[in-house]
Amino acid sequence: MKKTFYSNGKLLITGEYLVLDGAKAFALPTKMGQNLIIEEGSNKEIIWKSYDADGSIWFEGTLLFSDISKEFNPENEPVKNTLTTILHEAFKLNPDFILNSDGYTITTELGFPKSWGLGTSSTLINNIAQWLQIDAFTLLKNSFGGSGYDIACAQNDSPIVYQLEQGNPTVEKVFFNPDFTDNLYFVYLNKKQSSKSAIAAYNMNKKNNLPRTIALNDLITSEVLNATTIQSFTAAIQKHEVQMSIILETQTIKESLFPDFNGVIKSLGAWGGDFVMVISEDNPKDYFVSKGYETIIPYNEMIWS
Repeated sequence: MKKTFYSNGKLLITGEYLVLDGAKAFALPTKMGQNLIIEEGSNKEIIWKSYDADGSIWFEGTLLFSDISKEFNPENEPVKNTLTTILHEAFKLNPDFILNSDGYTITTELGFPKSWGLGTSSTLINNIAQWLQIDAFTLLKNSFGGSGYDIACAQNDSPIVYQLEQGNPTVEKVFFNPDFTDNLYFVYLNKKQSSKSAIAAYNMNKKNNLPRTIALNDLITSEVLNATTIQSFTAAIQKHEVQMSIILETQTIKESLFPDFNGVIKSLGAWGGDFVMVISEDNPKDYFVSKGYETIIPYNEMIWS
């Protein structure tokens, strides 16, 4: 019998990096996500096929039950190794899917290009957790690591505030549908940023006075959520960019790539790649296309309201 599971992608608006240390993070689930389709198989193995958004196959392989239960990772097969690691951790939480099955045929279908960084891994982990009825946050922690805000986005169809309290995830659904969403856009920077390397850089650079830094972040996050005008929203977003620029000891994305842009640009998630959020009175498509950035998505096409 075929079973299908779905999870949303994610964009992190405030609290990047700091969310790892307990700061409040404002995050937006995206309308684009990933499907996981499970069918019965044979031979004590999983026939796995992953499709990108354009219908092309980006991974195809066979995973043996014996490798999953022992976490055997062959050399020079990074995608297969990643899948084996996730499934091995899932096996430790619920071994029945291996012990009580003859095999599976599994298909994943991305609703966004894999290169976009909207949560290929987090949507997969959440889908696997749904399938096996295990806790997705625990599966993430035991396999990939990270704050877990992306798992929270995968599970919710509305904006959220996410926070780690004594290491435990808390998720608050929030209302965010201001009049100025028509002035918000998301632009892809043509390169995927590594979350692991970005987190490592943050850990090296973060300041000693972390409680004060987190308190400021939480205040800015509240200002972003409560903004009723585009002016107050813009002011809060700019304040956040300055704060993170100081912490990371790096230029803002506007300073480094778009100094002549007539509007506000904010990095999202790992600085230097993936998407940025753009606040602009006019449609900024012509500007970014002229700079070589052709993926410009209006807020209301990207985000669940």
